[in-house]
Amino acid sequence: MPDEKKLDPFKPQQPVIPGVAPRAEAAKPATPPEAQHIAPPTQRASQAQTKLIAVAAAAAVLILLVGLIYWGRNKPAPVSADTSATPTAPVAPPKAAPTEPVGPGAIGTVDEFSKPWSAKHFQYRSFVSSQLEPAMVVRLPHGEYWGFSLVEPFGNCQLEFVTDLSKLNSEYGYRADHPMVGDPCNHTVYDLLRYGGGASTEDLVRGVIVKGNGIRPPMAIEIKVQGNNIVAGRSE
Repeated sequence: MPDEKKLDPFKPQQPVIPGVAPRAEAAKPATPPEAQHIAPPTQRASQAQTKLIAVAAAAAVLILLVGLIYWGRNKPAPVSADTSATPTAPVAPPKAAPTEPVGPGAIGTVDEFSKPWSAKHFQYRSFVSSQLEPAMVVRLPHGEYWGFSLVEPFGNCQLEFVTDLSKLNSEYGYRADHPMVGDPCNHTVYDLLRYGGGASTEDLVRGVIVKGNGIRPPMAIEIKVQGNNIVAGRSE
């Protein structure tokens, strides 16, 4: 037997009619395009949250930039250190306390004058002006102590105790064999080993003038030894 097509009971065959062409089989509908992928709800929520964060970050950056620009335009100008426009009077530094001892009173110790012609500066408060004036005490070769004011008698120049004999010769023009007191203003030389006229004709004061045109010897200051202390007393 010829092969017979297996008939589908649910699909009956079309009858064949002589002289009539068989009807073309209806075209099957095209397969619908693959459905567009749709993200699940949780993924959509995550994407929305990411976009929100990005927008917030961009807004924060924008606000920061605006704030920096505003601050830069309104920043206060620096204060100039130039005070020439408003000059101020110079402030005098405070007067330092004298570092030298002050008389009347103890001005040194015997140990400081171990050798002849040992000398020491001190300040002496004048009984006349109540001001401190430079003074000096000298140990003489025979052990005596002699104090005197370094202010030129009846003048303003400050006397000096010259121990350099060559200086006495070159600057004062006087040859000596021991230290002298000199006046650098008028080049008067005073010898502390000899006495000269004092405040009156009856007074004799150490420091006779041996050269120059000074008026009188330096103003004397009384010196006493009390125990180990050298004490300045009254002055002329």
